Amino acid sequence: MNRYVDEYVLPLPKDKIEDYRKIAQQAGKLWREHGALEYLECIADDVKPGQITSFPQSVDLKPNETVVVGQIVFESRQHRDRVNEKVMQDPRFAGMDPKTMPFDAKRMFWGGFETFVQM
Repeated sequence: MNRYVDEYVLPLPKDKIEDYRKIAQQAGKLWREHGALEYLECIADDVKPGQITSFPQSVDLKPNETVVVGQIVFESRQHRDRVNEKVMQDPRFAGMDPKTMPFDAKRMFWGGFETFVQM
């Protein structure tokens, strides 16, 4: 059975990793409570700047930052839409204002992806 995945990439100041971890844990709890199958946040370990493109270039990475990649897994796009609607209406989500996040939300990017190979 194929899944639907929301993916996002963002730059994170290295001195804000623990602040972000707390927010990510709260967000993960929300998405899972509302039906997401899986919630992952991954921090860069082996991502080098490229000559044409790379994870660091994609978020205009600064010297004091690292890259975070997140993934939320759903049964389908319709399931994703239902879960995300519940999350957005949850009062706990209201406190997650992009203006107060420990990273530059303007350099974050995201999208929804339908799996076409799953093993």
